[in-house]
Amino acid sequence: MERNFWENNNFIQQVRFELPEGKEGKQYPFSIPAVRACREMNLEAPVTIFTGENGSGKSTILEAIAVAAGLNAEGGSQNFTFSTEASHSVLHEYTQLVRGIYRPKDSYFLRAESFYNVATDIDHMDRDVKRGPRLITSYGGVSLHHQSHGESFLALVENRFGGNGLYVFDEPEAALSPTNQLVLVRLICQLAERKSQFLISTHSPILLCIPGAQVYELSREENPLRQVNYQETQLFRLYSGFLRSPERVMRELLK
Repeated sequence: MERNFWENNNFIQQVRFELPEGKEGKQYPFSIPAVRACREMNLEAPVTIFTGENGSGKSTILEAIAVAAGLNAEGGSQNFTFSTEASHSVLHEYTQLVRGIYRPKDSYFLRAESFYNVATDIDHMDRDVKRGPRLITSYGGVSLHHQSHGESFLALVENRFGGNGLYVFDEPEAALSPTNQLVLVRLICQLAERKSQFLISTHSPILLCIPGAQVYELSREENPLRQVNYQETQLFRLYSGFLRSPERVMRELLK
């Protein structure tokens, strides 16, 4: 039986931020309007999407949730402990996760900007394997460095993820063509039907349209964090307007 997209069996059902008062509230990341506004967030669907302009706080919030869930700040599963630079914020220290009755059998944090470091760490760990299967076997058997960035992303999702998992994606579209973004949508929906939960930050109008997804739009303006229909987001309206009349948009832009 296929999973009902709106049946809330999520591993993380609510995110709460207990932010510091006073002076610290003016420092990063507490200076971000969406972070200050996000005291409590209910996760009601298997796929939750955060979208918004650069600097709106979507990756900061996603990172805090991932680290609070026990994942490495630079990406990978709970077994990854490498750190090339401690650049993540302290928001995870103020993040409380309200968990459901089920526990994930798998979890993974995919960060587009640091996936190269994950691939390098896999190669390093496999060099130390004397007997038994190598780690890269669960990623398709080919070094992620021997594939394009986009191919390695899809190899991860197709081979490494088996369902019953908590998967956190930070801008996964960064290395993917539009065609492969559609492939990723299909894989996400298949895994959601196999009792997985996804939290995704994105600038992709394709990922934004995942059926049944819960969408949060972040901004640095009034109402810095709001739950919306994907058609109401600035991202969707921008792309729709551009594709309806690219010539007119370019004329206005280049005046």
